[in-house]
Amino acid sequence: MDSKKGDLIALASIPLIMTLGNSMLIPILPEISRKLKVSSFQVSMLITVYAIVAIILIPIAGYLSDRFGRKAVIIPSLIITGLGGSLCGVAPWLGQGISVYWIILAGRFLQGIGAAGAFPIVIPLVGDMFENEEDVSKSLGLIETSNTFGKVLSPILGAALGTWLWYLPFLTIPALCLISLLLVIFLVKSPKRQEKDPSLRSFLRDVKGVLKEKGRWLYAIFAIGGICMFLLFGVLFYLSEQLETKHHLKGVMKGLVLAIPLAALCLASYITGKKIGKNKVLMKWASVIGMVLSTGSLFGISMFNNIYFVISCLIICGAGVGIVLPCTDTLITEGIEKEQRGTITSLYSSMRFIGVSLGPPVVSLLIRTTHMTTFIVIAVVSLIAVILILLAIRPSAEPEGEPPVRRHAIHQP
Repeated sequence: MDSKKGDLIALASIPLIMTLGNSMLIPILPEISRKLKVSSFQVSMLITVYAIVAIILIPIAGYLSDRFGRKAVIIPSLIITGLGGSLCGVAPWLGQGISVYWIILAGRFLQGIGAAGAFPIVIPLVGDMFENEEDVSKSLGLIETSNTFGKVLSPILGAALGTWLWYLPFLTIPALCLISLLLVIFLVKSPKRQEKDPSLRSFLRDVKGVLKEKGRWLYAIFAIGGICMFLLFGVLFYLSEQLETKHHLKGVMKGLVLAIPLAALCLASYITGKKIGKNKVLMKWASVIGMVLSTGSLFGISMFNNIYFVISCLIICGAGVGIVLPCTDTLITEGIEKEQRGTITSLYSSMRFIGVSLGPPVVSLLIRTTHMTTFIVIAVVSLIAVILILLAIRPSAEPEGEPPVRRHAIHQP
């Protein structure tokens, strides 16, 4: 693993930048709405368009990475993301009034295309780089930590940059993409591809076979990944709204408070990635513990509306999600052969994006009811993930010191 430090640093920069490119906008959306004189629904489309484009294109990017190589997809994707950010950043000089909004929306569309072929392809590439499953889990823990660190940093950085100049967060994206692009080009060495490229028909047949054979636990992990992101972005939306409307916190101070549960998620993700190794039984039960913590904290929030109690419970919820994500990343990466890994993990990434896109709008509808109803519904969704882990994921432990015959993470009875 030490020999791959440069590769991992370069790859870890990708989820960090992709997260910043999207989440930095959340604290400045009201300011964008005022500057462009557009409705809250219109400005929310800047997030939604990005997510929808990525959801649609991620499986295609996964297939292309399986067929032509991971770097061959990641590099142009970073370039497209940078171009999209540049278009958003220069929009105030290219148009006036409402036309600026449409130029920014076009730039976000490009960013969504780039996002589809960036972070989702990092996960299978890490799986390709190592033969030892313990190295894979530690490396994926680092990648997930970089992703969550981006979530911690983004509300603070977005609020700070937006206070100075409302479109400055857009202009930082091309610069960050250029740094990541250079790191990937010069530091990442793709594993040699020994297999002959399959035809699309045979490839789809193989993927269909994988889903038929392993569908029970694969679909469960897809759903769990989506639920985790739904919980995370849903409760962050709730907290952001409460901080501004009820407690009058704005700007950097609001960003700092939003970063607290995300920091717990980041720390839990880092520790879990280092501890789980290649023990798949441990991964399952760590995931159960993580989701139980999240579920319990959400039920707790439903009982009390004190802001300090809510933030304390959200710290526990964030830590729970942070425990789950490295486990599901490793289970799905190690459970699939390299030939279909890019496509299968991209389906998992698509589900995570669906969770991201559904969280805020669903919670915005729920908060029109009561505080208790809102969090009981969210907690029940979290409880579904606990049940899925218990019933659908059935790992078998491998003897210590004895390498597996085949690199499958989960063996169904």
